[in-house]
Amino acid sequence: MSSYLPLNSDNVDQLRAQFPALQRSVNGQLPLYLDGPGGTQLPDNVIDAFSTYLKNGNSNLGGKFAVSQETVDLVGDARRHAAAMLGAAPEEIFFGANMTSVTFSFSRALSQQWQEGDEVIVTQADHGANRSSWIMAAKDRGVTVHYLPVKDHTGALDLDALDSLLNEKTQLVAVTGASNITGTITDLSIVVAKSHAVGAKVFVDAVHLLPHQLVDVKALDVDFLAGSAYKFYGPHLGFLYGKKAYLSTITPYKVEPAPSAAPNCWETGTLNFEALSAFVAAVEYLASLGEGDNLRTCLASSYDNIHQYETTLSAYFLDKLKAVENVQLYGVESVEGRTATFALRFGERDPSEIATALGKQQIYVWSGHLYADKLTDAFGVTDKGGILRVGLMHYNTREEIDRFFSALEIIL
Repeated sequence: MSSYLPLNSDNVDQLRAQFPALQRSVNGQLPLYLDGPGGTQLPDNVIDAFSTYLKNGNSNLGGKFAVSQETVDLVGDARRHAAAMLGAAPEEIFFGANMTSVTFSFSRALSQQWQEGDEVIVTQADHGANRSSWIMAAKDRGVTVHYLPVKDHTGALDLDALDSLLNEKTQLVAVTGASNITGTITDLSIVVAKSHAVGAKVFVDAVHLLPHQLVDVKALDVDFLAGSAYKFYGPHLGFLYGKKAYLSTITPYKVEPAPSAAPNCWETGTLNFEALSAFVAAVEYLASLGEGDNLRTCLASSYDNIHQYETTLSAYFLDKLKAVENVQLYGVESVEGRTATFALRFGERDPSEIATALGKQQIYVWSGHLYADKLTDAFGVTDKGGILRVGLMHYNTREEIDRFFSALEIIL
């Protein structure tokens, strides 16, 4: 954690050199990865961690031999790294195949505490993983579902409307930390305060937030929070934080002989140990972009570093966007209150057509509803092909933004 690298346009190439995918030529061109919100590229240390674990021998947990104990130690190390990232305790973290699977599994267990006539609140802004999980669980239990709407084209949640939806019957509020389409960040402190005032628990989908902003679950007082490592330079691996008191009292769905104590009781079947090794490496990669005397302080410094650089990219992108005719931006129009993720439409042009044309030039973006279909419904564009999403990460550059806009101008 001593190789601190302040991020700026002068040294970003030094950082990019750690990412093999950024150096690969495809059909004679360097790919331009503007698809970070759909999944990031991996640095060398994360890629190497997969093979290092397997080369040293792999084993399940609980064996009376060295390699098994090494795997036990790895799982503990992964929990500590996740805990440092979230400001949590290691015993409040469990892992699963991906965020969607973890959330579906957890929703089935938590909903067993609900009674017919209870209520839950989901939002128009959320990815389907943090919406369908709770809607299906509510249906099974005879629980009413309410939708918290967005205010306008920014995709910001109408937190004033939350007051009219909350009551003593509300059991859960499921909310996004940041929109995976618009990048708009939710004021979680307001959501938590209002929800807890009526005794409701709060579940946060932090998948899009965690690559861009450090989270402190204790300061926020969130009850549950889920993340996905492949969105911040790691493996395909999901994880969930839950307050210790809740993880210990909610009954999980598990095989009978499996451990009964949290957090192990929440991890069904054999964990993906090589992915856990890569997860540790991903957190350490992030920490290497900061400085401090422990993992948490290094991560805090790193996220400040990333935020400052990504803010300069956002400002540059938004300034270039002003010169594009007939463009509609869905999301915050300034660099504040957002990640470097942009949802765009160009009149009645199909975003898929534009994404395809860009893809032929090895410029990678996404189009459609991107599993946040209630949000594109609210924008009135789902049936028109949704939006074109451009997502910038800290390995992107101004030159890449120039290349995107030059290609876009020709296509339009």
